[in-house]
Amino acid sequence: MDAEFVRNTIWALRTFGSEDSGIEAKRAESKLPESLAESLSAFANTPEGGTVLLGVDESANFAVTGVTNAAKVQADLAAMARDRFTPPLQPSIGMFEIEGKVVICAEVVELPRDQKPCYVTSKGISRGSYIRIGDGDRRLTSEEVQQLISDRGQPRFDQETVQEAELDDLDPRAIQVMLARVRSNNPRLFANESDDVVLKMLGVLKKAPDGDLRPTVAGLLTLGRYPQQYFPQLCLTFVHYPTTTGENPATSTRFLDNVRVDGPIPEMAREALAVIQRNMSRRALISGTGRQDVWEYPPEALREAVVNALVHRDLSPGSRGTQVQVEMYPDRLRILNPGGLFGAVDITRLGEEGVSSSRNSSLLKILEDVVIPGESRTICENRGSGIRTMRNELSRAGMSPPNFYDRVTSFEVVMPNHTLFDEATVRWLAVIGRDGLRDTQRTALALMRRNEVLDNAKYRAATGISDSRIATTELQDLVARELVEQTGTRGSARYSLSDSAKSWEEADDTKRVRPNRRRQFLDLLAAHGNLSKSEVSSLLNVNVKTAEHWLGTLRREGKIQFAEPGRGSKNTRYRLTDKADQGEIFEV
Repeated sequence: MDAEFVRNTIWALRTFGSEDSGIEAKRAESKLPESLAESLSAFANTPEGGTVLLGVDESANFAVTGVTNAAKVQADLAAMARDRFTPPLQPSIGMFEIEGKVVICAEVVELPRDQKPCYVTSKGISRGSYIRIGDGDRRLTSEEVQQLISDRGQPRFDQETVQEAELDDLDPRAIQVMLARVRSNNPRLFANESDDVVLKMLGVLKKAPDGDLRPTVAGLLTLGRYPQQYFPQLCLTFVHYPTTTGENPATSTRFLDNVRVDGPIPEMAREALAVIQRNMSRRALISGTGRQDVWEYPPEALREAVVNALVHRDLSPGSRGTQVQVEMYPDRLRILNPGGLFGAVDITRLGEEGVSSSRNSSLLKILEDVVIPGESRTICENRGSGIRTMRNELSRAGMSPPNFYDRVTSFEVVMPNHTLFDEATVRWLAVIGRDGLRDTQRTALALMRRNEVLDNAKYRAATGISDSRIATTELQDLVARELVEQTGTRGSARYSLSDSAKSWEEADDTKRVRPNRRRQFLDLLAAHGNLSKSEVSSLLNVNVKTAEHWLGTLRREGKIQFAEPGRGSKNTRYRLTDKADQGEIFEV
């Protein structure tokens, strides 16, 4: 955190005209506002935490009003964080002079899952826990608080015995298929055991207080005849809406299709996919092999999304009244399940290799050996590869990556219904990327062309890059090429399409003229003899990254060289070489 970070943050707030989910600005001229406690709690409970700016007035377009007696306000803020919350908070706090006034900046990191929720002690855990939604703080409901508490350890709701259930509630054919598979795959453990013993070892059956073996929640959901007999809402619902907002007011049409899907998870997954497919149409995919007619959504991506929702849903008593919901709109498909992300997984690391955590460990273990009806493969592999498969399948179909939303008591997957690389986008990329772009950068630019604003995590999610440093390098290269504009720095950096890139929307518009940066840089060095990177940036009124990009490009081409020692430093100076022909016309 430094003054430049604070200045960029304020500039971003003014540019977009509102706070985002990670920033809270408050006037706080002489004392801390009471509402600050809610923001600190919210940031501590929200993925990626957040930043508080004191001395910035949101109501006056984020004018810097400053903080009087800043040392006292800073000390009061540290004391509030330490003394008024359970668990205590330790934000990073700094004072900075911005536009001639003092602004206090506090960065609040997200608490580990085993310490959530952070709450205002005097209000108690039920009424004093908050979360950040959009640009506001919202009190967590009692259910959300209990969800966070239960997620501190490994939930065991799937291992509960269903007291009213009997062995006859399980499907004997499905049981025999699974038993044959586990005995074949692991004869050392299961070959010589009776059916009941194996089912007990796998968590399908459990001894009840009366001494009888009864199905568990996991057993019923995987191998039951009709689990909804005991849990009516542990089902899946599908609704196909006629408009992007739902009901069509012109015709009073509420939906085009409305289906409830019951049964064990294998049957629900199979039937749900069939229902979605019958509501899909086909579209044309233009690729190197020509035109192909493909489904609106890749079937394998749909399968992973539906199965994930069914197996990772929250099974605690408070969530058993909520279904897995699938909603189809003309522009998107939305899949929502009760229960947010669990364990070591957070929204920024979804799909990373080796990052996996399961809320329903017993359920997932059983499903490793339960086959999909009519197929030979099992419901899930339990290897944490579902998100990667989803992204890869959508990318292979030329579509935008899925969007994920973690909201403590729910998790949402949204698949946009459009081709990312349509003909117009391909033409546009061919023009703006004449100097060569990586495929990952092309994907990001195509998303930004659809008004997406990316950060490092979203860039990695969209491109499949796992290393945040590589993502930053590629994003900074786009900034240097003047294709992308950056607001904020470090963790708060956001990237959107530049006005220059937007001006080339029509790829066949040959009348548009872009600045010939090679010519400008060579002419500038010819006029001044030698210059530093910062001097070039100032004289040409381009950002430092752009100056760095073109100086490096021209040096690799042999047209400029270092003028004096100091290479690698911001003070390095550059001059022309004998190869720089001033009469040559350089293509941008």
